[in-house]
Amino acid sequence: MTTVFDSRPCHLGEGALWHPSRQMLFWFDILNNRLLGRGALATYQAELPERHSAAAWIDADRLLLASETGLWWFDLDSRRRGLLVEVEADDPATRSNDGRADPWGGYWIGTMDKQARPGAGALYRFFGGKLVRLRTGLSIPNSICFAPDRSLAYFADTPRQRVWRWALDESGWPRGEPTTFLNLTAAGLYPDGAITATDGTLWMAHWGAGCVGHYDAAGACLGRRELPSPQPTCPAFGAGRLYVTSAWEGMAPQARITHPLAGQTFDLGQIAHGRDEPAFRL
Repeated sequence: MTTVFDSRPCHLGEGALWHPSRQMLFWFDILNNRLLGRGALATYQAELPERHSAAAWIDADRLLLASETGLWWFDLDSRRRGLLVEVEADDPATRSNDGRADPWGGYWIGTMDKQARPGAGALYRFFGGKLVRLRTGLSIPNSICFAPDRSLAYFADTPRQRVWRWALDESGWPRGEPTTFLNLTAAGLYPDGAITATDGTLWMAHWGAGCVGHYDAAGACLGRRELPSPQPTCPAFGAGRLYVTSAWEGMAPQARITHPLAGQTFDLGQIAHGRDEPAFRL
């Protein structure tokens, strides 16, 4: 059963992340420069100086944050942040988008044009203090996640309705060329954020379709969970439950009246095989 987990509406909710030490879900309202959070006993909100979109947990007190200019450590209590590495800081037209820590303690982050100009985005990995650009020519990189056996990375380009898988070496670096995992054109679906479960299946938010899809490791659809918001953005596992953020960006006034819960964050209930995200190693 799907319920509202947090009723604070986000213009563009994104980057859902469960912090296992704090037992809290964190996420971003990208276009309003906010970091939001909720646990069983408390809510959280921090105003940020620029657009941020994705995170990883470092320890009980700190997150890694991805922003339009770089990757930062962020102290949850003091609200202080410090720059780890610049990411396209010299290009004011782009910003960060989807990102996720990998099983080796690195971090993958995609960038995109703020007006979604085709082909202006890229995919990076930050590992061992080094930022490496892995892919260019993307429009809206999304669905970054990793097979639980460390063999594969997944990523998508939302407007192209494609999801790829990419073989990884023993240190988590891509080898060879990525291959198609999902072609969603025929289904009319657009991939947004995604996560993997311990059984190797993927849970993926489908922007514009009001659902989260469940796929096996071969790409077969195992089912869909419907949401009361047409624009889900990013799922996250936390304490055995599945959460998903959403957005009201671009919705006409009548559509917002029809979907009054658009932009809120949802709890889809207990999900088998959920798992915590790995920490980023600072």
